[in-house]
Amino acid sequence: MRVGIGYDSHRFADGRKLILGGVAVPHTQGLAGHSDADVVAHALTDALLGAAGLGDIGTFFPDSDPAWRDADSLAMLRQAHQKVIGRHLHFVQADVTVIAEVPRIGPFVSAMRESLAGALDAAASQVSVKGKSNEGMGFVGRGEGIAAIAVALLE
Repeated sequence: MRVGIGYDSHRFADGRKLILGGVAVPHTQGLAGHSDADVVAHALTDALLGAAGLGDIGTFFPDSDPAWRDADSLAMLRQAHQKVIGRHLHFVQADVTVIAEVPRIGPFVSAMRESLAGALDAAASQVSVKGKSNEGMGFVGRGEGIAAIAVALLE
């Protein structure tokens, strides 16, 4: 068994759609980033790559590469999963915590689980997603952005 931890954060930006876990979430702002800035998919991608001993998301999808400009982060997650399979490892389970003051993600958790699991050729029951606030503390608490932490288990 191998475990990996991933973390990502992005600040809010005007004129962008908010994508979390591959799901478009209605909000007045999206997240700033080179790709679609999906903090949930990015954290999970880092967790997978870390568990496989393959480094991090920037190793394979650098923000200096124009090919990844506005890229779908689920496509990156799928490619990372293929690299995991290439190391003869199997995805077992993931647990993701989304840290945000706004928007509330509760209504979108089920869709996020389905979306992330689909990118990993897994069942939604193998992917947990939950939301937490930062109780008004720090950049997340001030409503400046969103962060996510993920743990992935490989066999």
